[in-house]
Amino acid sequence: MARVPVLAAGGIVLRQAAPPLIAVVRLRKRNEWVLPKGKLDDGETPRNAAEREVTEETGHDVTVHEFLGTLVYESGGRSKVVHYWRMEAGGEQAHELMGDVREVDWLPLDAAVARLSRSYERAFLENVGPLAVEAAVADPSRRKINATPAKGRRARSMKPARPPLAEPAPELEPPIDSPEPMPGNPEAAPLVEADPPEPARAGTAGASQDRRKGLAGLLREWLRRVT
Repeated sequence: MARVPVLAAGGIVLRQAAPPLIAVVRLRKRNEWVLPKGKLDDGETPRNAAEREVTEETGHDVTVHEFLGTLVYESGGRSKVVHYWRMEAGGEQAHELMGDVREVDWLPLDAAVARLSRSYERAFLENVGPLAVEAAVADPSRRKINATPAKGRRARSMKPARPPLAEPAPELEPPIDSPEPMPGNPEAAPLVEADPPEPARAGTAGASQDRRKGLAGLLREWLRRVT
């Protein structure tokens, strides 16, 4: 009767750098360098097991991304099936390493492949490692700016700017030579220019002068008679 295979899960864990660095862990039992992984607990999904095991073996909180592939090999006379996800480690180490792990190291892809002690893990990382690195570099979440306000601080709501109050237009007085009455003073009469005097007629002026000369002559004649 065939033995039931051992189910396990782990991660290709990257940390932000140029180039990105990949986690490899050193086991205490055999002093081997391996990819972080572990067996599933009862009722645990492979994805949840992968996140838990990676956190325990690397000491880092991680973000789980896309599924990368499955590695199957013989271990202790039984088949072992390991599912791997791409993961990203955040910040500094947050937890102590589990007892089975002596240390964790972060290496570029080529150096991580060379560090691994088991040939089947080296072959697996050579195949899926470039895909994980490319996806990590192109991941838009790495360039996203966190817009969530910090705890304890309330985001200020931006009120729309109030438009400036319009200043009243200055009242313009009409020019003084306007024929219209000035506003606000209904009693003011419009300015009206007087018509120019008509020129005297030449014939009428000459007749008046002759009449005065005639009267003067009569007056002198009467005085002469009296005296």
